[in-house]
Amino acid sequence: MTWAAILVAATGCYLLKLAGLSVPQRVLEHPKVRHLAALLPVALLSALIFVQTFAEREHLVVDARAAGVAVGVVAVTLRAPFLVVLVLAAATAALLRTL
Repeated sequence: MTWAAILVAATGCYLLKLAGLSVPQRVLEHPKVRHLAALLPVALLSALIFVQTFAEREHLVVDARAAGVAVGVVAVTLRAPFLVVLVLAAATAALLRTL
């Protein structure tokens, strides 16, 4: 059962990659496609951050990770350098976990 799922997923990924390489250049140069391609990574990254922050197995939780993300968002809004944002978010989450 597990191997079948892995093989189906691998085949699907390969076919999706092949479909992406088969798209004609004129379709890729269309303004709406370019705009969508620019926004898609942001949406996927946002979804990943949300799941990693608020999910604990099958439950929705709000804990130190949420506070760390909130501090990170504030630091980004204030245009702090990336390393500063990372350190502030991690330090906030670590401090709240120790308390």
